[in-house]
Amino acid sequence: MKKHIPNIITCCNLICGCIAIIYALRFNPQMALLFIILGAVFDFFDGMSARLLGVSSEIGKELDSLADDVTFGVAPASMIFAELSVLEYPSFLIDNAMWLVSLMPYMAYLVAAFSAIRLAKFNLDTRQTTSFIGLPTPANALFWGSLIVGFSPLFEHHQWFTVLVFAGIFISCWLLVAEIPMFALKFKHWSFRGNELKYGFILFAAIILIASIAYGLITAHTHLCWGGFSIVIVAYVIISIVNGRHSEQKP
Repeated sequence: MKKHIPNIITCCNLICGCIAIIYALRFNPQMALLFIILGAVFDFFDGMSARLLGVSSEIGKELDSLADDVTFGVAPASMIFAELSVLEYPSFLIDNAMWLVSLMPYMAYLVAAFSAIRLAKFNLDTRQTTSFIGLPTPANALFWGSLIVGFSPLFEHHQWFTVLVFAGIFISCWLLVAEIPMFALKFKHWSFRGNELKYGFILFAAIILIASIAYGLITAHTHLCWGGFSIVIVAYVIISIVNGRHSEQKP
């Protein structure tokens, strides 16, 4: 029974992703995001349990990638699809290419495809033991989920924000497979020396999240409580790029 525990936890991640997809397509992004986050919790513990129990396997590795693509690829893509289905499009498209408008929401599933490529590359890339090459799929999923839940009420009636969503799709797809080093919150030791970047980022993320939650509660716009996560992910990407450039310049 012990050898099946990690795979059971992975399957819980997969089920959370399936439920998130259903909620997304039923235009309930809050619940979809909650199940994506719950899936991320299971994703964290399946690898940990496999290492603690000493039962890592090739089947578990493949099953983990499948579950991750559902929860962190298809689920956020479904949230984007649902959002693009209700957003207003620029008038020149509606007047001249309505057939194109009806097809454009399906471009959201590029996120699922590039997430699958990202996961396949991760399984074969020996460089990603202590850090990442490209944007991790959970971070990408959290960005889109929190962006839609936190800020969509602000731009659903502004047609040009739709263009920004499509730009975001292409940028995130590129970041998933780009050869960009990104730091991971994995600690070999707990001392501050050598972990300055990680502790600094955790502190920054905590400040942003607390501020967004407080602002959302004070203004009674509770959806804004989630928006801080998308800001944190954007900061993570920028800090990773700057840190990578700085490391390259070191003699």
